[in-house]
Amino acid sequence: MTSILIKGGRVIDPASNTDEIRDILIEDGKIVKGSSAKGQEVIDAKGMWVLPGLIDMHVHLRDPGRPDKETIRSGSRAAALGGFTTICCMANTDPPIDNPAAVEYIIAKAAKEAVVNVLPISAVTKGLRGEELAEMGRCFAEGAVAFSDDGRPIMRSDIMRRAVEYARQFNVPVISHCEEASLSAGGSMNEGAVSTEIGLPGIPALSEEIMVAREIMLAREFGRIHIAHVSSAGSVRLIRQAKKDKIAISAETCPHYFTLTESAVRDYDTNAKVNPPLKTEEDMKEIMRGLKDGTLDAISTDHAPHNIEEKKVEFNQASSGLVGLETALALVITKLIDTKTLTPGEAVEKLTSAPAKILNLAGKGTLKPGADADVVIVDPKAGWTVDAAKFASKSRNTPFNGWQLKGKVQFTIVAGKVVVKDGRLV
Repeated sequence: MTSILIKGGRVIDPASNTDEIRDILIEDGKIVKGSSAKGQEVIDAKGMWVLPGLIDMHVHLRDPGRPDKETIRSGSRAAALGGFTTICCMANTDPPIDNPAAVEYIIAKAAKEAVVNVLPISAVTKGLRGEELAEMGRCFAEGAVAFSDDGRPIMRSDIMRRAVEYARQFNVPVISHCEEASLSAGGSMNEGAVSTEIGLPGIPALSEEIMVAREIMLAREFGRIHIAHVSSAGSVRLIRQAKKDKIAISAETCPHYFTLTESAVRDYDTNAKVNPPLKTEEDMKEIMRGLKDGTLDAISTDHAPHNIEEKKVEFNQASSGLVGLETALALVITKLIDTKTLTPGEAVEKLTSAPAKILNLAGKGTLKPGADADVVIVDPKAGWTVDAAKFASKSRNTPFNGWQLKGKVQFTIVAGKVVVKDGRLV
């Protein structure tokens, strides 16, 4: 394998407390010490940021079942363009990833078709029904990196307890979709002044917060729980207190929760219909505070592709979710780093070493010598306009179409192989 020398970039690697201008040398798919080797390709990274490959611990690839929305091939290409070198795919496919054969299928297909690392998250319960535990141990043995029924809440506390106790022996988290289904039933946006004004049925923030409180109590007694897609101020406060109490809880939020409020659906834009729903200005500010003080460990996209038939319908009937892989990093740079909400190091940690730590991904999320050579080179000053028609994803459901953003991925390197060069897929 040829070696690659990345010269003169600003290396930001929170895992090793590095933020300095230096060279990075890649040999045989690993980061190595030193700065010269024979027969090497040289990438001039002057004026660029050189980061560990980003890790998205929450994506939906719709494979198996809905190749019209996304495939492992298309999703992994969207990820590479967005600077993600590792993506973890959720189990709510058709059929669900709830058995060892399904986990094996994802891994085999990814080895053949993906341009980035694709790691399966397997279901907690059979058929995602929340009634009976799936074969968690065997799924883990096949390569699942966590367990989640994401897309559906596990309403039965006894089932959640058993899942957490069981997952503890593998030292991986159960990832919880926090939604009290009886409170959210029939709703399609955040409950409040805007929902009343535009006549849409609301979902109270309490629907999320009640389940966050339950998961904190279960984690205190039985083991590790990771809270997915935190959207409410109340949830942030609950998690902040739980961390002060040294409870084994971790949490993520998504770019749409620190860039958009419920006003985005005022004109019934179904591309801004997500679950949990977008909330108020106050919620958004608390999400940002939670990112700053470490209450929220990670930023994930919750990349949820839908085709036009499922979005171009009446708001109440439209599917929830947006595509996020190709816009996430630029939204972080534009909305968190450029506004001085987070330092570059703090922001990069949420996208690299933090998810690697939560999921025990050895050799990922860092540029230390010996780590996997998953690297992204970003021009933090490059401005661009979001054009959904040019996405590598098969789906176009984004509320950010037409937005002016800063931060463009120039190179994505996976295991020492360049997959994006000068902003284009190789």
